[in-house]
Amino acid sequence: MNGAEALVSTLIAGGVDTCFANPGTSEMHFLSALDNPAMKSVLCLFEGVATGAADGYFRMKESPAATLLHLGPGLANGLANLHNARRARSGIVNVVGDHVTTHLQYDAPLTSDLEGIARPLSHWLRTTDGAHTLAHDAAQAVAAARDCQIATLVLPGDASWGDAGEVCASPAANPVRAAAPADRIDHVARMIRKADGPVLLILADRTCRGRGPELAGKVAASTGCRIATQFFTNRIERGAGRVTLERIPYFVEAAVEWLKPFRHIVTVETGEPIAFFAYPGWPSLLKHPEAQVHSLALPGEDGTAALEMLADALGASSTKPVWQERIETPAPSGPLDPVSIAHALAAAMPENCILVDESLTTGRSSMALTAGAMPHDTLQNMGGSIGFGTPVATGAAMASPGRRVFCLEGDGSMMYTLQSLWTQARESLDVTTIVFANRKYKILEAEYANMGFGTPGPRAAEMMEIDRPTLGFVALAKGMGVPGTRVDTAEDFYAALVRSCGEPGPSLIEVTL
Repeated sequence: MNGAEALVSTLIAGGVDTCFANPGTSEMHFLSALDNPAMKSVLCLFEGVATGAADGYFRMKESPAATLLHLGPGLANGLANLHNARRARSGIVNVVGDHVTTHLQYDAPLTSDLEGIARPLSHWLRTTDGAHTLAHDAAQAVAAARDCQIATLVLPGDASWGDAGEVCASPAANPVRAAAPADRIDHVARMIRKADGPVLLILADRTCRGRGPELAGKVAASTGCRIATQFFTNRIERGAGRVTLERIPYFVEAAVEWLKPFRHIVTVETGEPIAFFAYPGWPSLLKHPEAQVHSLALPGEDGTAALEMLADALGASSTKPVWQERIETPAPSGPLDPVSIAHALAAAMPENCILVDESLTTGRSSMALTAGAMPHDTLQNMGGSIGFGTPVATGAAMASPGRRVFCLEGDGSMMYTLQSLWTQARESLDVTTIVFANRKYKILEAEYANMGFGTPGPRAAEMMEIDRPTLGFVALAKGMGVPGTRVDTAEDFYAALVRSCGEPGPSLIEVTL
């Protein structure tokens, strides 16, 4: 067994059975080893699609996928979505090929400081010493990825083709998340009992799904607390029959106003609310100056267990939470705007679908107006690096066969990782990509005003407009094997959404605004 075969065998033994790949010459032995029938290999036409897909895969399956990237430039192409994945606490095993060890001395064109490129966005990083250590290194990388870490294993070509000898293929058991200390739970319980005024619970990460929202709902029903999430959350289970989590606004002025009533904020697997950017005359910390922040569970700790302990301490374990009622939204008609778009989504979304949101401006109303839709999951951009939506939708669909994925995209962000459509077509993935084509970077107009500049001048405005030429997303999708349609009314948009759910495979809807 050569090193590459030992590496693939170890990945499979550790439960890593999917690899999003964009290979090159140095990875040919690894590519050959991927012929193992237990490993699903998914070709991506850009490394940012591979890393984003691995992010979406982990968010839905809570089990890591691998990526295969080609040397330093290939890894560099994937870094933006590795940044998003790191912020989302998604575990990924990045296998990055490198030159044969003896070839490095000649400074060939693709030679780079590969570890230097990888280090800022990797929790775990190693260049394997050779084929004989490769399986052991892979087992450690898998263990790190299971612990919600970005693990990067640099694979010199000679380590791939060398004799692996005795193979170690026993990744460590799944990590156990640390429990919050009892005195911290007691402190929060005492504070809630004594608080004069409303208390806010902010949930994040794994507490936004499973039993987390239900337990928080028990605490809220018993004590009058409010429950919310940060504006961006890696995955939320929501809709009818679930506990509704409010969303702290994005824009600073609105967020400061929303948080003004709270003098006590309890954070669960997250930190206190902060502004996405700093603006002249506005604070970075969004809470009221007199508000106190109490951590119930730190990021990485078991927030769900902490919520259960808190409910017990408050005598709320048997309290029934307030469940979101089903809201039958009628199919909208007339012009397209953020409200009619959200109503069309709420009416058309099938049960158990997945909503990936990178819509930036047009979809801002979607979260509030789909709260009573059929039960579904939402995935949001935790890191803010553009080009998140379509790759994450690709990985989410790979991890969740049988579930329709809706991907909300702005026309500007769509152009970052358009190649995702080709992979979706090749793998026959049930993804409906919705492109809001307003022909501009609309978010920048708002940010320009937020920075105090008012209306953009002609040259500044040109840097925010996506025209001359106008992008044709239906034609672009067709070129990648994805059928598309263009709509300009609410009724046509709703009809296109319903139609996409009834047809297997990917589709694209261009919403002209």
